[in-house]
Amino acid sequence: MSLVPRPDGAGVHAHEIDVAYGSDVVVRAASLSLHAGTVTALIGPNGSGKSTLLRALARLHPPAAGSVAFADGADLRALSGKDIAKRITLLSQQRTAPGGVCVRELVEFGRHPHRSRWGGRDPGGPAAVERALALTGLAGLADRPVQALSGGQAQRVWLAACLAQDTALLLLDEPTTFLDLRYQVEILDVVRDLADSHGVGVGVVLHDLDQAAAVADRVVLLEGGRVTAEGEPADVLTADNLTRAYGIRVDVVRDPADGRIHTRAVGRFNDARATSA
Repeated sequence: MSLVPRPDGAGVHAHEIDVAYGSDVVVRAASLSLHAGTVTALIGPNGSGKSTLLRALARLHPPAAGSVAFADGADLRALSGKDIAKRITLLSQQRTAPGGVCVRELVEFGRHPHRSRWGGRDPGGPAAVERALALTGLAGLADRPVQALSGGQAQRVWLAACLAQDTALLLLDEPTTFLDLRYQVEILDVVRDLADSHGVGVGVVLHDLDQAAAVADRVVLLEGGRVTAEGEPADVLTADNLTRAYGIRVDVVRDPADGRIHTRAVGRFNDARATSA
């Protein structure tokens, strides 16, 4: 069974939005589109507005200017919270699990948009929860208390809850944080599988530029709250773009064997070693 409940509206477009915290505008005139079956990576230095832009797409931080609409024309401002939660879900950087719940119970929370007002029947719920547990490698931990898990395991539980929500659009804010190398790779494999096999549109904030190059169909670079470059990874992940954005020399090379893009930030230590060699 597909993770995507319906094809209509499976895309979202933000047009020249401003997002502010009080009088402090942190995202300025930003435009961003997420499409079904496509992975879009948001990159940029800390404080560039990546996470805030994702929150605006999920209406967790409504834009002060501009517009956000789904592919079927539905305006984000006109939808109920429940309707939005059936279309798009966000895995934020920090979440606190309620005490006394096991992994399966927390993943079941992701089914809230599909239940009636009083927590009624959800015919598709059990299958969606089992599917999410399997995709994130948590089936064997389903009955373990969430508070007994490592940080990386807990991160996968929250991802599973998002997958159980069964939306056509998925927003991930640094999903590989706290994960060891194996689970970083596996989570990114899940992201690609969601897009390729299930038609999910994914927007993901990543700090690892090589991961962004490997997993994304499109890359969006933000600097100071503005989108300064957008396109295919090879067009955005250039030495000039990255050196300007991060304020440090960044070398970019393409592997001649597989064509993959690799980046390398060069500080005094790295530069000295290269010179001595």
